[in-house]
Formats: sequence, C-alpha cells, structure tokens
Amino acid sequence: MKIHTIVVFTLFLSGVLTSCGTSKAYEPVKVVPNALYRDIPLDSASIAQITWQDFFSDVHLQELLELGLARNLDLKIGLERMHSASALLKQAKANFLPSVAVGAGMKQSRMSENQSFGMLKNATAYDLFATMSWEVDVWGKLASSKRAAYYKLLQTNETQQAVKTQLISQIADYYYQLVALDRQQVILEQTIENRAEDVKTMQRLKESSVVTGATVVQSEANYYAAQADLPNVKRQIRTIEHALQVLIDSSGAVIPRGNFDSQRMVQSIAVGLPVQLLANRPDVKAAEMEVASYFEEVHVARRAFYPALTLTGGTGYSTYEFKEWFSTTGFFANIAGGLVQPLFNKRLNKTRLEIAKANYQEKVYHFEKALLVAGQEVSDALYSYQTAKEQEEKRALQVEKLSLAVDYTKKLLLYHSSTNYTDVLTSEQAYLNAQIQQTKDWLLKWQSTIKLYRALGGGAK
Repeated sequence: MKIHTIVVFTLFLSGVLTSCGTSKAYEPVKVVPNALYRDIPLDSASIAQITWQDFFSDVHLQELLELGLARNLDLKIGLERMHSASALLKQAKANFLPSVAVGAGMKQSRMSENQSFGMLKNATAYDLFATMSWEVDVWGKLASSKRAAYYKLLQTNETQQAVKTQLISQIADYYYQLVALDRQQVILEQTIENRAEDVKTMQRLKESSVVTGATVVQSEANYYAAQADLPNVKRQIRTIEHALQVLIDSSGAVIPRGNFDSQRMVQSIAVGLPVQLLANRPDVKAAEMEVASYFEEVHVARRAFYPALTLTGGTGYSTYEFKEWFSTTGFFANIAGGLVQPLFNKRLNKTRLEIAKANYQEKVYHFEKALLVAGQEVSDALYSYQTAKEQEEKRALQVEKLSLAVDYTKKLLLYHSSTNYTDVLTSEQAYLNAQIQQTKDWLLKWQSTIKLYRALGGGAK
C-alpha cells in the first residue's frame, strides 16, 4: 500500500511540474527580403523546380549523372553520417525509457566463533533481482534533447542533398567543358588541314613566281603554329576526363559525350522569389536546421539548473536455501522517488548555458550569411548568363565576318598585287582565335546556367 502511494504521488508531482516546464518551440524563418536578388524581376516560377533529368536533356550526361549519384564517394560518406545522426536520434528517444537491469548471484560466508553467537556460522545466500531507474522528464530537458537530435538529423539530410546538387553541377560543368574542348579540337584539326593546303598552294605560286620563298616559309610556320596548339587541347581533355572519373568512381572509364551542335538548353531561365531559397536550397535549409538544433540545446542547458526527479525500484528473491528460492517468504521489493537540486557545481551548469547561447547565436549568424551568399550566387550567375548570351551572339557575327575576310584576302593574294601573305596570316589567325573564343563563350553560357541552377537549389529533388 505504501509503495502504491509513493508511485501515485511521484507521477502526480511529475505531471504538475511537467505542465510548468513546457519550453518554447523553434519557429522557422518564413520571410526573406526581396532585395536579396539584385536587379532581377521577381516571379514565382523557378528552374529549381525542374528535375535534373529534364534540365539536362543530353542522354550521355544523364548517364554520367546517374553513375555519379549511385557511386560517388562523397555521397557515400554523407550517407554514413546520416546513419550516425539517425542513431543519435534513436538514443535521444530511448532516454525517455527507464533503465532496467537483472542479476543473479550466490554468496557464501563463514563468521568467526566470536561473532556467530545466535547466528549461522556458515551461510549460503541465493539472490535473484531486478532493478529499475527512471528519470522523469519534468522540465522537458529530454524532450529538448530529442528535438535537438531530430534537427541534427534533418541538417545532415539537407547537407547530403547539398552535396548531391554540388555533384550534379560539377559533373555537368566537366561534361560541357569536354564538349567545348572537343569542338576546339575539331576546329584546330580543320585549321591544320586548311593550312596544309595553303602551304601547297604557296609552293605552286612560288613556282609560278607569284609569291616569294618568304611567303612559303610563313605559310609553313602558320601550319606548325596550329599543330602546336592541338596537344594543349588534348591535354585539357584528358585532365577533365580523369576528374570526371573520380566523381563517378570509375577509374579508366570511357566518358561518352554528345555533339557540340546538338546541345539544347531550357527555353526559359526563371529564378523565382528569394523566399523560395528556404525551401529549395539544401545548404540554406541545413543552416536553418542547425540553428533549430542549437536552439534546443539552449533549453537543455537551461534545464540543468532545475531539480531532477528520479524514480528507482527493485524486486527479486533472496533465500538461504536454493530449493526455496522462489518462495513467497524470499520475495522483496522496494521503490523510491527523489528530487535532486544542484546547488554548487563549480559553475559547470552556468558555463554550459553560456556556451550554448553563444553557439546558438553563432549558428544564427551562419544561417544569415548562408542566405546572403545564396542571394549573391543567384544574382551573379544570372548576370553571367545574360552577358554570356549577349557575348555569344556578338561573337557569331564576328566569326561570320572573319570567315569572309579570310576568303577575300586569299583571293586578293591570288589575283591582285594590292595584298601580301601577311594579310592572309593576320586574317586566318584572327578567324581561328574567334572560333576558339566562340566555343568559350558557349561554355560560359552553359556554366552560368549550371551555376544558376545549383544556386537556386536545382537538382535536390
């Protein structure tokens, strides 16, 4: 009856104290200033909503992305971190449960003749027992600890998604670098063929006394100059292929790719509203989950100042005769409840609270910075795309005119004395440089689009 009274009183007391100790819940950020984007028309549409399968239509790139997402080592490392965070959450939930232990033992003792008056000189005791200890979450400390572990799990998950978006953008960036370099290799190989024909033409013209030997030598030098540029392009191709092989964890694998002229970009580049970064961009979401986790850690540290309510108990059998081990006369039980209030703990609790508050404020600043950086990346990437697109359009006109210039100067050299081979060399070199630069403009446009897609959180879904 007394044990029953203690249990009822303890549960009643814990219920009363728990109702008084409810903590304030973390409130997610819901408002982001529209000025986060610079000089960008605001619209709810965003390319971040497009899946990477639809954003990148090249089938070879899609195959590489699938390989990377399945085999990349950074993603595998992140997955193990998620497993660790999940285990910590399970532990935080288990802290609500009582600790139970069971045991059995035998003890044999012999007392001296001087001590054994009226007692057994030789005795063997048999014990079978179970003990229980339960900390009642009166002030919500365990609940805050559980929520902190939950937010850390969410943070780890969002960090994993951020690694995924970064991986997608890296693979796509390397892929389009390869496509652009393949194009440069084709341009150089065509230029080498054309200049080889120029050398033959100059040699025939020299035989006809139309040009001098110096012109022939200049044409040969022009031919070798184009040949000298080719190994550099091949070296860049090999280096990027190796980098891609690391990302997809496939050493020595062939990197297939599509044709330069067959690449298609999404028709509309929309960035959406700044507030959408909170939902779309995983690194921003991870930073906010970290804030929430440390918010709960402050509650945990603050509740260390409050008294802890602990309920303990034990039961079992104890006897001097093995055959009477489970008899009713050997049964025992006990239960106790107590409050422990820390009074002097060498400032430990106060130090923990101050550190928890400082850590929380640090994570708030980190989140604010992550949001600012995200806005900057969106603005920079969009402006880079716009200028690269304009640059590409102007470059196409330049290439067209330089192609005509090469044709005109060659005809003038053949049929008129008003020009010389130096003019031909100048126009050919300008034409080659413009063609190479045109591929770089094309690549810059693609890289800017990829950066914008990642900056908006594209690829996370």
